[in-house]
Amino acid sequence: MNKNTRFWSVLLSGALVMSGGAVADEGLFGYVKGAEPLPKGSWDAEQWFTWRGGKEQGSYNALDTKTEVEYGFTDRFSGSVAFFGLGINTSGLMIDAYLPGDKNYPWRPAGVEAAVKYNYLTPALDDFGLAQYTSLSYFWYDVNSGFRKNVYSFETFLIAQKYYLDGQLVVAANLGIEADSATRQPIQNLPPDFEWPLTPEMEIAITASAGITYRVISNWFIGAEIFYQTEHETVVGQERWSLQAGPTIHYAARDWWVTLTWMPQLVGGGTPYPGQTYNQQLIEKTSQEIRLKIGINF
Repeated sequence: MNKNTRFWSVLLSGALVMSGGAVADEGLFGYVKGAEPLPKGSWDAEQWFTWRGGKEQGSYNALDTKTEVEYGFTDRFSGSVAFFGLGINTSGLMIDAYLPGDKNYPWRPAGVEAAVKYNYLTPALDDFGLAQYTSLSYFWYDVNSGFRKNVYSFETFLIAQKYYLDGQLVVAANLGIEADSATRQPIQNLPPDFEWPLTPEMEIAITASAGITYRVISNWFIGAEIFYQTEHETVVGQERWSLQAGPTIHYAARDWWVTLTWMPQLVGGGTPYPGQTYNQQLIEKTSQEIRLKIGINF
């Protein structure tokens, strides 16, 4: 980045801060990532809490946590590491190969992730922002059942973002693909006719999401997000799909921000479990999700 470009980038970023706009990889949305870069030499820490609940039958409540630290190596390239946790309370529902029985624990370490993000175009400097996010992760607990399962994942997606009305209106969209290798761990005392395969499975998921948010008063944004995901498994083809959408609210101070998003499932498909009546994907997904994100820039 030459001196003139750096000057205008800093000037525009400062203007967005003064107007309450989004800068420095601020999490305007709960599920949709933004394309703003983290400046060179800057740090960002984020804490996520995601509650998932509702499978029509039985009782199902899960809490996912994500603790992430990101560093800007250059004005366009950043890297991050994250630590995941899982708390789960399920009862009254068994599904072959997915939910082998009741599980209840408040919280456990569940996974780790390393990721990088590169900005081809920045929203504050170019006509629109364009970035690529790529991550590698490993989970040793199945976030759906709470039982032991080794899951290795590779994910990459494109992030687009656009400012309107001098940053008062922000639109963002993501398109990505994720490849998983998953192996269930043995469980003792399962019913004789219960299916719990122990051979590795390969899965590919495609996601598309978008969000729009508007600054209603200084530092406060209100908007909405939509999230679509489909997953294909090596043996059965398309295994599931789901569409979620809901409102989001965001507040940003000078060095920290907080975002709250409600993302109910509108509709979903795939093979339902026996006795299911809802027109939703409820084997690996839930009817409701609420996510709280807190970020600190330093």
